[in-house]
Amino acid sequence: MKNFDPKILFNRIFLLFLWSVLFLASCNNDDPATPEQNKYLKESSKIKDLTKDDISKVASAISPLLTGYVKNGVTVYKITYETKNTDGQTITASGALLVPVTDQPASLISVQHGTILNENSAPSHFQDGSETATFGTLFGSLGYIIAYPDYIGYGSSAAYPHPYEHKASFGTACLDMLRASKEFLKAQNAVKWDNKLYLAGYSEGGSATMALQKKIEEEASSEFNLIASSCGAGAYDKTAFMKYVINNTTHGIAAYNKLYLWVLLTYDRIYNLNHPKSYYFKEPFATQIEKLGIDYPINQSFNTILNDSFKTALNDGTSKGFLDAIGDNDVYNWKPKVPTRLYHGNADQLVFYFNSEKAYNTMKALGADVQLITIDKGDHASSIDDFLLGTLAFFTTTK
Repeated sequence: MKNFDPKILFNRIFLLFLWSVLFLASCNNDDPATPEQNKYLKESSKIKDLTKDDISKVASAISPLLTGYVKNGVTVYKITYETKNTDGQTITASGALLVPVTDQPASLISVQHGTILNENSAPSHFQDGSETATFGTLFGSLGYIIAYPDYIGYGSSAAYPHPYEHKASFGTACLDMLRASKEFLKAQNAVKWDNKLYLAGYSEGGSATMALQKKIEEEASSEFNLIASSCGAGAYDKTAFMKYVINNTTHGIAAYNKLYLWVLLTYDRIYNLNHPKSYYFKEPFATQIEKLGIDYPINQSFNTILNDSFKTALNDGTSKGFLDAIGDNDVYNWKPKVPTRLYHGNADQLVFYFNSEKAYNTMKALGADVQLITIDKGDHASSIDDFLLGTLAFFTTTK
């Protein structure tokens, strides 16, 4: 038997005690999160404080009727966080987080913004008149915490091209924004989050919201208590949408065609199809799009600028790479677990109504709690108010 050494015993007891202290400290969920503990959140900074009167003026400019809904001031933060780009590379993204000034528990709404065409409109810049500075502050003043992701390609990730209407990057970037927001809220005591989460978005934001909802329900349901989701005028059936635009005479509105072109070029890039512009477009369109990209104005029906060979390949299935890319971004054929509302104007010339109709019919057949709210004769712009008021009522009554 070895001789007993009190010094060795003391050292072992001391190390065991030290390990226990460190372990218990790391497990103490009541402590505010520190930067070392954060997995997603990198930095946060205050953008501005908005008083109740400030927000009332914003509301009045939209509609005097809205001023009666304003209850609280709002503090606006920019947060940066880690996420993955379309190639799997870890990058820094950003967004705005709006925190109501209230002593009441607040639910969190993740709002996915609609299409923006310039960097200054990104939520984290909180530009006057932007979606975030108007509708975001209004919802915040009602007592909600608002998370507004910039998406990849804006804010802190502006050096990268925006993956327009790309389902996977929507889901990843928006979910990681929520994870970073969760870390931020844990580390502060200005407002108490009640752990409830709602999702909302219109247009590109409608597609992003649907993608985010699907990702949360399938991959992160243990992280968030998702209560409800409201999607407005999103392009959920990309396959049917693209085939419709390619085979039918449409409006010829340059601003709308720009977005169709953006989707096509984005999928060509992300899925490494790398077709020359002449594969898709007739001349002189191929040369001008090569030179100007989505800034080349197209003032005629989009199908008329496309090569017949491309349209044939798409219709008979031989353009498999492009068809697979489109199909990878369909986001309607699944069963939501939480109450879901779809809002869409049936006269929408930009994102055609059949997108919401197809999503509704498919999800309903799968047994989902889903409703389609049709705005009669509503176009893409005029239906926004119905979406906002309907979403507010839906969230207020869905607990």
